[in-house]
Parts: sequence; structure tokens; C-alpha cells
Amino acid sequence: MSEVLFGIGIAVAIFVGYNIGGATTGPAFGPAVGANIISKAFAAALFSVFFFIGAWTIGPAVIDTLSDDILTEEGVFTLETGVVVLFFIGLALFIGNYFGVPASTSMTTVGAIAALAHAAGALNWAVLGEIAVWWIVAPIIGFWISGVIGRYFYPTLNRMVAINATEGSLIEFHKATLVPIPRLGPGTTRREVTGVVIVVGIGCLMAFSSGTSNIANAVAPLVGSGDLEVNTAVILGSFAVAIGSFTIARRTLDTLGNDITALPLTAAIVVATVSSVLTVGLSAIGIPASFVIIATMSIIGLGWGRATRTTPARELPKDLSQESETAVSVGSLAGDTEGEELPKIGEEKPEDIPAASELFDPSTTVRVVVMQNFVPLISTIGAFLTFQFVPIFGF
Repeated sequence: MSEVLFGIGIAVAIFVGYNIGGATTGPAFGPAVGANIISKAFAAALFSVFFFIGAWTIGPAVIDTLSDDILTEEGVFTLETGVVVLFFIGLALFIGNYFGVPASTSMTTVGAIAALAHAAGALNWAVLGEIAVWWIVAPIIGFWISGVIGRYFYPTLNRMVAINATEGSLIEFHKATLVPIPRLGPGTTRREVTGVVIVVGIGCLMAFSSGTSNIANAVAPLVGSGDLEVNTAVILGSFAVAIGSFTIARRTLDTLGNDITALPLTAAIVVATVSSVLTVGLSAIGIPASFVIIATMSIIGLGWGRATRTTPARELPKDLSQESETAVSVGSLAGDTEGEELPKIGEEKPEDIPAASELFDPSTTVRVVVMQNFVPLISTIGAFLTFQFVPIFGF
């Protein structure tokens, strides 16, 4: 019976890793994919590699933290409880991925483990409280930094970066010699290549950061119960994450790269920089970062900031200001063309005023925010009710 239960535990851990890959690939490489810098397949490959590096190097320490620090007593994790925790984590993440919304794996996992600990009377409230505070503060910081950049500084950054995305491939390989020689594609500038390297590099950094914390979400319960050795767990979890990156992550890449807000190259650099700095900063102080929430709120903040650049109604021609005395949105003036000379706020021309929805989709934003809060509740409530009322667990 224990062998069968262990097999079920492995299968559920793989299922969780699969959904982690689907949930976290989008925030890391959604900006790059949305800006047409790399393909979804190449994004999945890069994410898988750098996730494994982060999981193998720093991940074991995070696994220990998630297995011990949030609990005040030993022996709470058993093979049975570990399987149940993983089941609710995987179920919740799958629901989020099914709707194309990348949910926070850290929030989902900590919620399920906290439910187990609370049912067993072994929850460390101080540790949980510290984690929860940072989960609230960090996304707000990411949103407002990106929003301020989008509203007030994006045009300046756009002119400074001045990276125009050209048609065709960035790099072409000439096979005139025995070894193919890489060269810039037609019309490609070195500055464009530099911008691409920056965006992709930051995505790789985010994938690394995801591996350091999210590997624990897939395997910590089985490691905590003593049924899986750490290095074996890291390899198993990373393989499952790679499967999710190449399959179900395509939906979250679309959501974060295209549906919420249009992301030209300059915007992709801003989003990736803000979210990666905050994620690495939280990891450095030992907080299991809500990687997905930070990146998503950074994207929403930038889109909101760009969409709310306004020109006063009194400065518009009479035919444009008759319907309302309030300000009119000039969202796309935040920079649809890289390096374009953009007017200051209040100095825009009326004919340049498009619909703000071209840059910021409120309906998609609401769907994302609601689902990202709903998914962790599924794992938390489901796990608590199971451990509290199912007699076999004895809590």
C-alpha cells in the first residue's frame, strides 16, 4: 500500500510541477514573447534551463524552509498529508492555467501547507504573517513603480532606448564557410540586438529566481515526509516544470504578453526589470516571493500608466470636448513606436488620441486579479477542510 501511495505522491508532484511551469513561464518571458522577440518554444526552453539552475543551486535551502519554518512541530508532514497537500496545489494551479491566468505558486503552496499546519495545531503564525505582508506590499510597489514610469518617464526612456523592431530575423547564419557565421539580419541594428539581449537576459534571471523558490512548491511535502531525497526531488520537479513550460504555458504567455497590455520593446524592458529586481530582493531576505503576482502587477501598472496619460479637455477642439468636460485618455502616446519623439502631457495633438483600450484592457485585468486571488483560496480551503474533518488524519 505504501508503494502505491508513494507512486501517487510522485504523480501528483509531477502534476504540480507541470502547472508551475504553466503558471510561471508567462511572467518571465511574456514581455519578450509579447514584443515578438522570441518564440514561445524558445521561451519555454530558456525557462526550463534557468529554472533548473536556480532549483539545483539555491532551491534545496528553500525546500528546507518551506518544510520546517512554517511548522512548529515535527512529524506533521507524512506521505499521506504530503499527497493531499500536493493534490490541492496542483488542482488550484490547473484551474488558473486552464483560464489562462498564471496564479502564484508560492501563495497556493503556502496556503495549503498553512492549512495542514493549522489543522494540526502547528502553524507558526509569525512566519506566515511576515510572508503575507510582503505578498501584499511587493505587488503594490511593482504596480506603482511601473505605473509612474508608464505615465511620466516612459516617453523619455523610449527616446533613450530607441530600439526599433525590424521585420525578419535578428540573426542570420551564412553558410559560405564550413562553420556558419552569424550576422545581423537585414535592417537589424546593434542597438536592437542589445535591447533583445537585455529583455531575454532579465527573463532568464526571473526563471532562475523562480527555480530557487518554486521548486519547493512541487516537492517540499514529499521531502518533508522523508520519502524523497532532495537532489532527486529537484531533478524530478524541474523535469515536470519543463513539460508545463512547453505545453500549458502557451496560454499564460498570451495573457501576459498580449491580452493585458501591448508591450513594445521598451515596455518589455521596464516590466522585466521592475519585476525581476523585486523578486530577487525578496529572495535575498528569505521570503518565498509571489513571483507571478509581482510580474503581473508590473505589467498592469505599466499599461495603466501608459493608458492614463491625459490631455485637458479645455485644450481640445470643441467637437472633441462636447461629450465630456473631463480629461481624454491618450494611452498610445506612451510609445507604440520605439524611439518616437513623444509630446509632453498636455501638449498632445487631438488626432493622436486613440482608445486607451489599445494599451490597457480593464476586463482582462479584472479577470487576472480575481483569478489570482481565487486560486490560492482553492488550495487553502480545500486542504483545511480535508485535514480538519476527514477522520483518518487524526487532527
